[in-house]
Amino acid sequence: MPVRCEKPDDHPHVALVTIDRPAKANSLDPEMLGELAGIWRALADDESIRCIILTGGGDRVFCSGMDMKTTIPISQALARGERIDERSFEGLRNVQLALLAGFDLGKPLICAINGHARAGGFDLMLASELRYAVPHATFALEEVALGLYPTGNATVALPRQIGWVQAHDLLLTARPIDAQRALEIGLLNAVVPADQLLDTCFEAADAIAANAPLAVRATRAGVRELLTLPLEQAYVRQEELGRPMRKTEDAREAQRAFAEKRKPVFRGC
Repeated sequence: MPVRCEKPDDHPHVALVTIDRPAKANSLDPEMLGELAGIWRALADDESIRCIILTGGGDRVFCSGMDMKTTIPISQALARGERIDERSFEGLRNVQLALLAGFDLGKPLICAINGHARAGGFDLMLASELRYAVPHATFALEEVALGLYPTGNATVALPRQIGWVQAHDLLLTARPIDAQRALEIGLLNAVVPADQLLDTCFEAADAIAANAPLAVRATRAGVRELLTLPLEQAYVRQEELGRPMRKTEDAREAQRAFAEKRKPVFRGC
């Protein structure tokens, strides 16, 4: 399968999604777009999953974005009013969802960036909360060099995540940057050796999954909501979001576990 979703037994509540098409630079054809969109929907609805890791197959490319050789002819045929097969139509209809542009997973996403992240691969990375990359990874948004507007996450999310000038450098010059530069400007959490990449991501995912799931989801959602509010309103809304968490069974369980000097057992209630 070009897109795989696994739930490792030794990492409870964590899902691993792999874009596994290394011979084609892990590019996304219409069928893969449909598969990826379906996986995101399923994981968003799966209450047993508390954290997701996304990576690419092979050791060269994380994701290079759209497979232009297949996507463009099918898109042109569709624009001419010609019939295309159902799976290709479904894939093209779900491009934004596949790239997590405007679709909220409702749970943390960690990117294990095993190589180059370009175009749609960059967009997928921008949808994540944590990011770890190998030293040889590079990052680029090349749409303007192709006469296109970046319609994934780039113009919406990138200026909110890094500095204004760094965001515009990436968006307007189309020049790639290396992993060390990506770390310096705040695009990455860390650069790690390739043989440690997945272990590092699973360690972070396990730490997230071990916490109270309602509190994790509320905190993640709160950060996104408060980011756009004026400071005074943000503090008021922060208290509104925090108050229900103090009344949960998980909060009471954490208190009992602290008193009894044991690890809490969270049930998401």
